[in-house]
Amino acid sequence: MREGRVGSVAGTPGPAGHWPLEATGQPSLEVAAGSVPASGSSCVRPSGAQIRPYRTPYTRTLLSMAVFSTGVWVMGIFFFRQTLKLLLSYHGWMFEMHGQTSHLTRVWAVCVRLLSGRRPMLYSFQTSLPKLPVPSVPATVHRYLESVEHLLDDEQYYRMETLAKEFEEKTAPRLQKYLVLKSWWATNYVSDWWEEYVYLRGRNPLMVNSNYYVMDLVLVKNTDVQAARLGNAVHAMITYRRKLDREEIKPVMALGLVPMCSYQMERMFNTTRIPGKDTDVLQHLPDSRHVAVYHKGRFFKLWLYEGSRLLKPRDLEMQFQRILDDPSPPQPGEERLAALTAGGRVEWAQARQAFFSSGKNKAALDAIERAAFFVALDEESHHYDPEDEASLSLYGKALLHGNCYNRWFDKSFTLISFKNGQLGLNTEHAWADAPIIGHLWEFVLGTDSFHLGYTETGHCLGKPNPVLPPPQRLQWDIPEQCQAVIESSYQVAKALADDVELYCFQFLPFGKGLIKKCRTSPDAFVQIALQLAHFRDKGKFCLTYEASMTRMFREGRTETVRSCTRESTAFVQAMVQGRQPNEDLRRLFRKAAEKHQNMYRLAMTGAGIDRHLFCLYVVSKYLGVESPFLAEVLSEPWRLSTSQIAQFQIRMFDPNKHPKHLGAGGGFGPVADDGYGVSYMIAGENTIFFHVSSKFSSSETNAQRFGNQIRQALLDIANLFQVSKADG
Repeated sequence: MREGRVGSVAGTPGPAGHWPLEATGQPSLEVAAGSVPASGSSCVRPSGAQIRPYRTPYTRTLLSMAVFSTGVWVMGIFFFRQTLKLLLSYHGWMFEMHGQTSHLTRVWAVCVRLLSGRRPMLYSFQTSLPKLPVPSVPATVHRYLESVEHLLDDEQYYRMETLAKEFEEKTAPRLQKYLVLKSWWATNYVSDWWEEYVYLRGRNPLMVNSNYYVMDLVLVKNTDVQAARLGNAVHAMITYRRKLDREEIKPVMALGLVPMCSYQMERMFNTTRIPGKDTDVLQHLPDSRHVAVYHKGRFFKLWLYEGSRLLKPRDLEMQFQRILDDPSPPQPGEERLAALTAGGRVEWAQARQAFFSSGKNKAALDAIERAAFFVALDEESHHYDPEDEASLSLYGKALLHGNCYNRWFDKSFTLISFKNGQLGLNTEHAWADAPIIGHLWEFVLGTDSFHLGYTETGHCLGKPNPVLPPPQRLQWDIPEQCQAVIESSYQVAKALADDVELYCFQFLPFGKGLIKKCRTSPDAFVQIALQLAHFRDKGKFCLTYEASMTRMFREGRTETVRSCTRESTAFVQAMVQGRQPNEDLRRLFRKAAEKHQNMYRLAMTGAGIDRHLFCLYVVSKYLGVESPFLAEVLSEPWRLSTSQIAQFQIRMFDPNKHPKHLGAGGGFGPVADDGYGVSYMIAGENTIFFHVSSKFSSSETNAQRFGNQIRQALLDIANLFQVSKADG
């Protein structure tokens, strides 16, 4: 509108053909309509001709300066971003030994620091992050064969080597060309296919198979009042969302210098996975002013704002208490409705289309799916009692699947509140990976403990506003046919939940403090211990999955570290045989640890194995090309799937001053029916939390037995280095 008004002044003559002085900045020129130029004039204009204001030398100069300045500004920004992108493409610093930084890396660090600015916003670096590179086929095939050679006998390895060579020479060049072409125009050549084919196209239940859980602080307790704890937690979450929307959260920086991609944080709130017959979709809304709440079989809509003002913790506590005090019974079919999100995706998609596409059912379902997140108020209590080891496992089971109908597994996350005030999260996996929700959770726990606080009686601070309207009860009209589908989904989910054995424990003898004295990476130490424990448990090695991140690249998610290496198996076999002296065992261990660290670095810098092969497989399917090599690689089971939980991504408090403010991390279900899922968090200097899952239906696995093997393996490896110190 502003441009239009200026144009109407500058481009329209005034009375009698006068051009306004304000429009041109020059004395007005009069050209009478129909006038004839004086005799001898060197300039002959047609009758009625007018001098355009932008044709004056002064205006042309201003216009040229503006265009030139804009061009310089745009080119400056482009040059700045490209220079920073070029600097961030350097990863040599990751492969240098601690304390042996090269001159090149020091100069690089100074340049990155100068270009990064003092106060970067959350998405400041997004356009400067490099793209994930496509590895060469020979390099990927070589690394793959190296990762399986010690797991196959001679005949099996020869067969796989033959398939790999044929693939590399005949099939791969064409597939690689298409993949490189995609990498030129796509922001990330992996992430969109990974999200679609690994997550959204999966037709199995999300519960146990995909969703994971996160635990509360387990060694301290701020209040026993369920509604009060929720009041503070929900207020902290919406405060975090507001900071997220305003980009006031600092980006995560490796070494305080290298930015990590933040794009996954965009869908943290107001996001729901919508079921489909062939594939699900992620529905993300720009905003949501309410949360959906489940309690004793009833669903409620709880507003988070009064006008434009976010409700204070004490107001939220009052609203949650109103739900807890509500005596109304569930409507027919309402109590187990959420079991639809715990069963098969096809069945849920069909039921959603048939029974929830119109009327009050659609309105109620929209209230849940359009909520900022889901809140589950449980009637049972859970917590970690160090004197009762089983308490941590029961707590984990409640978070992983609950009773199969008191979590909305489609929401980006469900905030779970137990009767004693303990909290936890159940998180859908498609929209982001665990470190993202961990960032939010650290903020919530830190804000709850050190900024919001409680009264002496355990309630939120302040006074509630009693005139606030109560939470709205959602209304349903669920016919008997739909109730039958709900019951069927519940039975599927219950069978799946009952089959999960979860063993969670706190390893107390030591943490990363002692491990660092062994002059090795804490993660490598734990991973090699897992290999030793697994061999003692099953008497054999297996393909092992460890998740690493690729967030140093734009829209990066994860890559696989194949942590069962030739070097780790050599160490394990020597340990089990018990014939070699400790000095030789320490040498083998350090060799295995160095190999693991190098593989982890390769995965983080885009030189992994599995995402490249996965994308080549997707291209082969698009082109209708059959590849026996890729088919076999993609069908190999991960019988040991592991993940380390990130800790202290943000400094909400000093862990040295508050050593008991520790979360226990979180866990997930087993990936293979006859395998183990292991999540661990190296919680400070003196302890490690483990979450081990398996299936009761497998005769080969036992989560508690494997957990005990992990304990012993950690102690045995640490003992090697303690003996060394004593000898010195």
